[in-house]
Amino acid sequence: MRAELAQLTQRRLILVMLLGALVNAATFGSFTFLAPVVTDSAGLGELWISVALVLFGAGSFVGVTVAGQLSDRRPGPVIAIGGPLLLIGWPSLAMLADEPVALFILVFLQGALSFALGSTLITRVLYEAARAPTMAGSYATAALNVGAAVGPVIAAATLNTEAGDLGPLWASGLLVAVALLIALPLLTAITAGRSAKVLR
Repeated sequence: MRAELAQLTQRRLILVMLLGALVNAATFGSFTFLAPVVTDSAGLGELWISVALVLFGAGSFVGVTVAGQLSDRRPGPVIAIGGPLLLIGWPSLAMLADEPVALFILVFLQGALSFALGSTLITRVLYEAARAPTMAGSYATAALNVGAAVGPVIAAATLNTEAGDLGPLWASGLLVAVALLIALPLLTAITAGRSAKVLR
């Protein structure tokens, strides 16, 4: 157990856990407060909240499916392409939230991109924790749970700002931007195989 906990001193493991937490925080921050965007910003009835949630869920299924195909073999393109698209998507959703068609399209796309990128980063956590076979899953779960807990707290803090109901969407964009500022310069290190020595 001590040897497995010692893996938490590996800088690359901590890095991918941090990135996974940031992306998950962005995902759950906006997802938690999606309902008022649908009813207030878009001016739709409460029935449409369910439609938005279903679309987000369908997008997440697509994202996880794509990540399952690419996260092992080609994680670099998922991060390098999916990350910037996800970053563009959150402020786009905020700016187009009053257009129902655009809103629903972007909700689906953001669900797909969020879970494709998040799943890929969590896969990297499992690779980096390969020397902790009984704890690796716990490290991945911890990164996910920290993001899921912190994201809504950050998003909630924006509701009383001038952004109002759209604040969580802008906050999600900021969280993804922070993740990309960290990830893109270190992309080779993040996507390297288990035996790579970079950042060790």
